[in-house]
Amino acid sequence: MFNGDLGHTAMVALTRGAPGLKEIGLEVLRPVQPMLAGTAPDVAAALAETGPASVEWKLDGARIQVHRDGDDIAIFTRNLNDITERLPSVAWTVRALPVRRVVLDGESIGLDEDGRPHRFQDTMSRFSRDRREPNGAAAAIGLQAFFFDVLLVDDDDLVDRPLAERLTVLDAIAPTLRLPALTTADPATAEAFAVDAVDAGHEGVMVKSLDSPYQAGRRGGSWRKVKPVRTLDLVVLAAEWGHGRRTGWLSNLHLGARGPDGGFVMVGKTFKGLTDDLLRWQTERLQALAVGTEGHVVHVRPDLVVEVALDGVQASTRYPGGVALRFARVRRYREDKRAADADRIEDVQALLA
Repeated sequence: MFNGDLGHTAMVALTRGAPGLKEIGLEVLRPVQPMLAGTAPDVAAALAETGPASVEWKLDGARIQVHRDGDDIAIFTRNLNDITERLPSVAWTVRALPVRRVVLDGESIGLDEDGRPHRFQDTMSRFSRDRREPNGAAAAIGLQAFFFDVLLVDDDDLVDRPLAERLTVLDAIAPTLRLPALTTADPATAEAFAVDAVDAGHEGVMVKSLDSPYQAGRRGGSWRKVKPVRTLDLVVLAAEWGHGRRTGWLSNLHLGARGPDGGFVMVGKTFKGLTDDLLRWQTERLQALAVGTEGHVVHVRPDLVVEVALDGVQASTRYPGGVALRFARVRRYREDKRAADADRIEDVQALLA
C-alpha cells in the first residue's frame, strides 16, 4: 500500500525479510493507496460502530491525494494517477500552506456561486479544464480542494496517529480548506448535521472513529459512509444473458421510466443486487414475457416493475430521456405494482437538480 510497486515489495520480502518490509513507509511524492470506508444505513448505526467520531460532509467530487516537498507538488487520483498538471489551482493552494512538506487526503469539487456542488460528471470534466488566473486564484470554472486528513507534516509521519490528532494538525495548517465537520457521539446531533449536508446538495456524511489510524488501502469499520437511499420504481424493458458464473441466466436489466405518451423511456441498466434465487426467478419470468431477441438481449413485454436504489442520476446523451442512473442496484420486484404505476421520466429527470 505504501510502496506502490508489488514487484519491488516482493523482492524486499525475499532478500531482506520482515525487517526490510518494516522500513517501507510513507514517502513524500510517492502516492499511497487511500483509506476507504464501509457503509452504514444511518448515522446511529455508524456511531454504534465507531464510537465518538468526526462526522464530515461527504462530497460528490473526485478523491485527491496531494504531496508537497518544498516547491514540488504532486497530485494523485484515487487510482494513483498523476494529475498535477490538470489542477494548477489546487497545486497553488497547497504550495501556499505554512509547511515545508505535507501529504493531504481530500476531495476536489466544483461549486457554483452559492456554494452548491456541481454535478459529479461536471466536476470530472473540469479535471482537464482547470486553470489559474494571473494572481494565482482558482478560476471561476475550476475546482476547489477540501481536505479531511493529513498523513505527514514536515518530518512528522502521522499515519499511525489517531484521527483526532491528525485533524488537530490539519486544523492548524489548513483551517480554511477543511471539510465541514463536527465531533460527536450523539446520533441526533449527527443526524441533524447529515440533513444539513444533503440540503446543501452533498451526498451525505462520513462517520470516522476518532481513534482510527490511517489504514492505507483498507476498507474497515472505523470509517463509515452514510448516504440517503434514493429509490425508483422502473419497468424492465429487456435483459441480457449473463456470462461467467451467471451463464444461463438473464442478468443485466434494461430499465425504463414511464413516458408522457404512455410508453417507456430507457434510463439505464443494472445487474447489481441480484441474488441467485432472484436470478433464477427473473430468468423464468422474463422468458415468459419475451417479445423478441437481438443478439444476447431479450426484449420483454413491459409488465414487471422493479424497485432500484441509486446514487442519483447524470445527464446523458445515450438515452432518449437525457438522464442515466448512477450505481443502480435492484432492491426487489414490485409485484404489487403495475407498469402504469412506475415512476415517470420527469421524476427521474428531477434528480438532476
